Amino acid sequence: MAATLNPNLLLLIALAPLAGSMIAGLAGSKVGRAGAHWVTIIGVTISFIGSALVLNDVLHGARFNATVYEWMVIGGLKMEVGFLIDGLSAMMMCVVTFVSLMVHIYTIGYMADDDTSPGGYQRFFSYISLFTFSMLMLVMSNNFLQLFFGWEAVGLVSYLLIGYYYQKPTAIFANMKAFLVNRVGDFGFILGIGLIVAYAGTLSYTETFAKAGELAKLPFPGNDWMLITVICICLFIGAMGKSAQVPLHVWLPDSMEGPTPISALIHAATMVTAGIFMVTRMSPLFELSDTALSFVLVIGAITALFMGFLGVIQNDIKRVVAYSTLSQLGYMTVALGASAYSVAVFHLMTHAFFKALLFLAAGSVIIGMHHDQDIRNMGGLRKYMPITWITSLLGSAALIAVPFFSGFYSKDSIIEAVHFSHLPGAGFAYFAVMASVFVTALYSFRMYFLVFHGPERFRHKPFPGEHDHPDEHGHLHVHEPHESPAVVWVPLVLLAIPSVFIGYLLIEPMLYGAFFKDSVFIDAARHPALHEMAEEFHGAAAMALHALGTLPFWLTVAGVVVAWALYMQWTAVPAALQARFGWLYRLLDHKYYFDWFNENVLAALARGVGLGLWKGGDQGLIDGLINGSARAVGGLGGAVRQLQTGFLYWYALVMVLGVFALLSWQLWPYLSGLMAR
Repeated sequence: MAATLNPNLLLLIALAPLAGSMIAGLAGSKVGRAGAHWVTIIGVTISFIGSALVLNDVLHGARFNATVYEWMVIGGLKMEVGFLIDGLSAMMMCVVTFVSLMVHIYTIGYMADDDTSPGGYQRFFSYISLFTFSMLMLVMSNNFLQLFFGWEAVGLVSYLLIGYYYQKPTAIFANMKAFLVNRVGDFGFILGIGLIVAYAGTLSYTETFAKAGELAKLPFPGNDWMLITVICICLFIGAMGKSAQVPLHVWLPDSMEGPTPISALIHAATMVTAGIFMVTRMSPLFELSDTALSFVLVIGAITALFMGFLGVIQNDIKRVVAYSTLSQLGYMTVALGASAYSVAVFHLMTHAFFKALLFLAAGSVIIGMHHDQDIRNMGGLRKYMPITWITSLLGSAALIAVPFFSGFYSKDSIIEAVHFSHLPGAGFAYFAVMASVFVTALYSFRMYFLVFHGPERFRHKPFPGEHDHPDEHGHLHVHEPHESPAVVWVPLVLLAIPSVFIGYLLIEPMLYGAFFKDSVFIDAARHPALHEMAEEFHGAAAMALHALGTLPFWLTVAGVVVAWALYMQWTAVPAALQARFGWLYRLLDHKYYFDWFNENVLAALARGVGLGLWKGGDQGLIDGLINGSARAVGGLGGAVRQLQTGFLYWYALVMVLGVFALLSWQLWPYLSGLMAR
């Protein structure tokens, strides 16, 4: 086996989705709808097969870390395109390309009837393939410049995809919201990169990590903070935007305005996991600052618990899954704060499969329900959509961490890592992730029971939507639910397989083996959580069997039982609880008033600042000073222009007067001397 990887293969992996995107986007009218989806699927398939080959080589010891194109050199600062391929990036490449391939195939069925705009079908496939290229450039990069390019590219394409239905004002508001919130995080991210360039003098990961010890000794100018703490917090602020951590989480639920396939792609394996990947890649820096790690730990814990609460009251099937994503991203962030980086990316991987499955299953339900997304209008779909039902059940079991399912191994490992952490904030984080176990089971099986079991409410929809049009007698036409076509359910089956088995198969090599040995750095003396977990690990089967007697398992069982009791047996209780605790319901329904604060307080401040810049800067400075000086010159020119009459006698008179004035000025000292005598 070669000790290094073929750079041409790496370029093919990255550029194949880009080629498909360009053909579908620029020649969409020529290749047509079928041509657009085939060319992008072929591109992503090539990328996935290449990624699998690379992963196989990496497992046998091959590595790659080199420049493939040098853009420019400014002084000693090199700006390059390069690849760093190790266990972390190879795993991410496979996850991104596999989930993207499933989404591409699924989209053929989901968007089959889409006629929102001419060429919209081709445009959508072009966007999702471009999204895949952007994410690959991000995870394969070996320098901060390329990382930032991929970082911004996924943000830009997500803006285009969330606003795909550009005729809808809510979609336009959602994509602008996502774009602006991510700009807040990206401002911190670029500040962190700028500090690295300023003090390390390089954009290369390898060179930066080599100087990490020196950076850790430097204070931040002007205060008592350490430079490495400021760098790490700035980088993590970027991750808070991309990976939707409180308070920069507000864009993600609204991104459900985009078509369901892109909801799966954004929320499963690509954009929202970019922040988790970045912090893991930067582990040599984060390990040098306990302050930054505690900050990461607490933010993740808040997100995991409080975003889970919001999932309990959602009625839109896609929004339930979206808030689940927020909570699970909080889990991953908690693992990062506990210095269990490999556990975080392990959960990233398992979550990518079962969350993509749940989103695509939700889309299948939406197709079967003729675009009704309100779970209160569903019920009893199990017998009408058997494949969607069983795959949804498997995805939900993985999400709530049922033993032996993939989500169990990663999620319980996070709880265990927090338990062994000794950082400030670890106690609160442990409580938060433990309480979230019950909450996750509650909202997951609330959705499951309301959609697939109970009475068939779609026959008399209690909450008609925009697609329901009553006849002249006020009766709604009943659309009988049906199973989705094979092009939709085949990806569900293919995603269900790793959702069940991959955790069992990979927990030992990824967490306790050598898979991430040269990708992740942990100071075991200061942060021993993963080391202590390894001492108690006795195999995947033993871990699952032992879990049957632990608190997380019984909290999961309690959540499922409560969901069954409230939404299958005593169905009047939820409404009674809502009436009794109206203040709490309003708090959750308004999403803790984050949106209200942003739209009324921050927007008012922004308007005030903008008005001040307009009045003071634009009108006062530019119009008053700069334009004022221009007006003064114009006025002077207008006055002087009056002297240009065009008459010869006037010019002769002015010349004579000028000569007289010049002679008088020259002769005046002589005449004054004579007069003084």
